[in-house]
Amino acid sequence: MEFGLLQVWEGGWIGAILRGAAVTIAVGVASMIFGLIIGTICGLIKWRAVFGLSHLVDLYTSVIRGVPELLIIYLLFFGSVEFVTKIATVFGFAELANAGYAFFITVAAISAISGAYSTEVIRGALAAIPKGHIEAAVALGLPSRRIFARIIAPQMLRIAFPGINNVWQTTIKDTALVSVVGLQELMRTAFIGAGSTHNPLIFYTIAALVYLMITLISQVGFNKVEAVLSPRKGA
Repeated sequence: MEFGLLQVWEGGWIGAILRGAAVTIAVGVASMIFGLIIGTICGLIKWRAVFGLSHLVDLYTSVIRGVPELLIIYLLFFGSVEFVTKIATVFGFAELANAGYAFFITVAAISAISGAYSTEVIRGALAAIPKGHIEAAVALGLPSRRIFARIIAPQMLRIAFPGINNVWQTTIKDTALVSVVGLQELMRTAFIGAGSTHNPLIFYTIAALVYLMITLISQVGFNKVEAVLSPRKGA
């Protein structure tokens, strides 16, 4: 064990692991942002039961949640990489495509996954808002935008926040799946290090600890925000 840890340190793998962790966080944050945008729009469509669009949203969430995440990444990446490479080569951007496409498609795939789960979280939060609050605002003659900004959105965020926290924790762990497309995030770095040094236990243990650290730190942040959003007793 001591030789393995020494090998990790002297081989410069600590820096590589930290860079991989940075890529993991970047992918997770970007995917979560886009996923929340998708989830909010689709959640509102399902809540409002918009004719035609709500059925498309149902299809989207059913397909994404019913197909393994790894398969979604495979389909998006290998189903588009050849086409994108050809187009980029024609316009002289082959090197740029090779360098950035893995990151782009990773964010797209995990955003789609995150968005599907966020849709149900947002829809459930909207459905939990007491109808009387909205009806009272309408009776007062408040415009729709103000009703949404002052009545619907704050309550939706407060109710949905614990679910959003769960989606984030799942999203950050889903980033481990993108190692299959060659993006050198935390899991890919651990895989390369394990193969190069023949110490898989060391590298995968370090990767597990880093993932745990990311999720624990983010959990502390979510808990603090949730405490701020929670209504005060007696208020």
